[in-house]
Amino acid sequence: MRNVNALAVVTGGSDGIGLALATRLAATGTEVILPVRNPAKGEAALTRIRAAVPAGEVSLRTLDLASLESVAALTAQLRAEGRPVHLLINNAGVMTPPARLTTADGLELQFGTNHVGHVALTAGLLPLLSAGQARVTTLTSSAARQGRIDWADLQSERRYAPIRAYGQSKLANLLFALELDRRSRAAGWGIVSNAAHPGTTITNLYAARPKLEKIMTRLARRGVLVQEVGRGLLPILYAATSPEAQGGRLYGPDGFGQFTGGPTELTMYRSARDEAAAARLWELSLDLAHVEFAAAS
Repeated sequence: MRNVNALAVVTGGSDGIGLALATRLAATGTEVILPVRNPAKGEAALTRIRAAVPAGEVSLRTLDLASLESVAALTAQLRAEGRPVHLLINNAGVMTPPARLTTADGLELQFGTNHVGHVALTAGLLPLLSAGQARVTTLTSSAARQGRIDWADLQSERRYAPIRAYGQSKLANLLFALELDRRSRAAGWGIVSNAAHPGTTITNLYAARPKLEKIMTRLARRGVLVQEVGRGLLPILYAATSPEAQGGRLYGPDGFGQFTGGPTELTMYRSARDEAAAARLWELSLDLAHVEFAAAS
């Protein structure tokens, strides 16, 4: 299906699933904006997309999700351009750095980048998303099933465990996606928000753990509980573009343990069913991001 005149913003589009998503979207006629932190990697991504889709309309913008100042600069730039955005895919992320790191704003890196940065981005683009009657798909992870929000130590200052902090950030992504959909329906923003995860897919997120990356690459080649990017992007693509995908839902692989497989709607994780927790996280996240959600500005 062609989507000429549609405009999509895809974070984390310089490699991995984001690059694959941008390429697939460009092939449908969708114009794609890739906000990237590393200009050289962004240019390399553009080259690859244009080689695959010579007629594709893809452009770069500068964005560091670990800096709220950078997020604010991008959203101000796009609002000044004034074009409705029809699709936002909150895809970029960091995964399990072995030591606790922080963003430019002093937030734990995974929580600040994966969650708070995307909250700020979505809020800043809200007038354009509302104008485009957009779909917003936020990437989560099966790690959200065991994740929990540690309200007493949200920034992992007392105790940092890489997997625990990652699980918290991905549960926060899921709770945000669900709460955004509820608030859009209540306020009439016209935005449909859902969440998706790619299963166990080999991406650059494993680069910080090279031994694990090597093992998973071998498993993927054998088709054992791990999959390549071309397969892993399918649940995200479905959630973001299928007319049948709905707001307030979670999509992922249909295979054993949600490791691999084609796209399907998943039973909502128990950890994400607490609407009061989602509302609490929403308010807390807006405070941390120094933003508010206003559809007109």
